[in-house]
Amino acid sequence: MANISVVNAMTVDVEDYFQVSAFEKHISKSDWDVLQHRVNENTNRILDLFAQHDIKATFFTLGWVAERYPQLIKRIVTEGHELASHGYEHIRVTEQSPDQFRADIRKTKHILEDLGGQAIIGYRAASYSIGATNLWALQVLEEEGHLYSSSIYPVKHDLYGMPSAPRFCFHPENTQHLLEIPITTLHILNKNLPCGGGGFFRLYPYLLSKTAYNYLNVIEKQPGIFYFHPWEIDPDQPRQQNLSFKTRFRHYLNLQRVENRLTNLLNDFAWDTMQNVFLSNNTAKMS
Repeated sequence: MANISVVNAMTVDVEDYFQVSAFEKHISKSDWDVLQHRVNENTNRILDLFAQHDIKATFFTLGWVAERYPQLIKRIVTEGHELASHGYEHIRVTEQSPDQFRADIRKTKHILEDLGGQAIIGYRAASYSIGATNLWALQVLEEEGHLYSSSIYPVKHDLYGMPSAPRFCFHPENTQHLLEIPITTLHILNKNLPCGGGGFFRLYPYLLSKTAYNYLNVIEKQPGIFYFHPWEIDPDQPRQQNLSFKTRFRHYLNLQRVENRLTNLLNDFAWDTMQNVFLSNNTAKMS
């Protein structure tokens, strides 16, 4: 293991392949229930993998998924992982009014708490859709009983990002106690390089990810956050037609390599839940 003095947060965004934001214009929500579901099987595979490595993680889960797979939710909690909210049906916060957002997170919180039997204190926005234009959402999260959010990615990206945000956890000015925990980046040549997981983990060679977390843990002495989706370990998922080259490239790139890379990551670094890393142990420096 590369560095065990700093423990990082392992997170899973529990959504199915057809629920990603990139497919919004291609797959109607009214068709979700008739499509082949793969999220239950894939998430159980992830739970098996975590059990093999004795790792606890945070599962940011859609309320829509939880309603359809209550036994999956029970397994997540029973095996000692943290259950957190990913909203009800993967609607970006940028597409919601404050009232719609409040209703969405309140509904999801109730579903997850009823099924999981534990308080839901964490939230992650669909497609990291909280940024400079809608920071009001963080205040709503706090008002609805969340203690932390992991919804800001401090990078410049064509679909999301807030490059001016702090790289490490901070208390937003419009909240009293809520902690925002941004996705992991490296600051290189006056820019933030995304290295927190997802498509970037599939794009970069594994050595780059390993080097990034080594630097973060050893030099900056900071815990990082890693995220991925159940569909990213599933190269056999149904292929969508009529996608642009960019969308097809982003979604399907190197799916067959993720599980091996993930296994290496689990072996090379220390991991725990968001709550344990950032709230219980208070290990992170505040920006």
